[in-house]
Amino acid sequence: MAELLRMEHVSAGYGNAVVLEDVSLTLNEGESLALLGRNGVGKSTLVTTVMGLTRVQGGRLFWRGTDLRGVPVHRRAHEGIGWVPQERYMFPSLTVEEHLGAVARSGYWDARRVYALFPRLAERRRNLGSQLSGGEQQMLAIARALVLNPRLLLLDEPLEGLAPILVQELLDAIRLTREQAGMTLLLVEQHARLVLPLAHSAIVLERGRVAHRAAADALLRDAAALEGLLGVSAGARVPS
Repeated sequence: MAELLRMEHVSAGYGNAVVLEDVSLTLNEGESLALLGRNGVGKSTLVTTVMGLTRVQGGRLFWRGTDLRGVPVHRRAHEGIGWVPQERYMFPSLTVEEHLGAVARSGYWDARRVYALFPRLAERRRNLGSQLSGGEQQMLAIARALVLNPRLLLLDEPLEGLAPILVQELLDAIRLTREQAGMTLLLVEQHARLVLPLAHSAIVLERGRVAHRAAADALLRDAAALEGLLGVSAGARVPS
């Protein structure tokens, strides 16, 4: 499998503040990586560093073998790095159709396929962004990233604040992006037992550093590691 993303001993943050320290990882095409950790450990900072929105104070990042230093955000997106931020960034005066049409690029994912993935959006295609629920906005944020047809999709806390029924819908949709189109995913989450079944490998961050690496299925079975690193109880539900 071709390598897409590589981070080598990266330290990064905002201004003079260092949030990530000495982080290394590799993500190959078609793989899914779960990036786990408690609140405030640097998970979102890692994603924004990949997108070029932090100050890199040490180490190097490579995209498909090319050094990302000095590459602006819009070029990273153009080169195939898709991002679904926590904030979603809906345009309140644009319809669902207009959100998708404004950014769509040719490729596997088009409006027809994202409407099949998210039937709720098909039903609300003429609704404004301001008229969507939080869960529908999250679906639209993912759909908007997909119609850019990225090589890598960064999902930053996609399940945050959603009702359980919507969580399951989103988990099913994320699984389908991997199974149907072979999408490469970096999934940032606190809810380890929900996202580990979707991933090949996992990294746990603690105070900005990599505290643990494992195959996702091995970590899912390691109750002691989940409890010690993430505070996840053995009885937490694993979705079918």
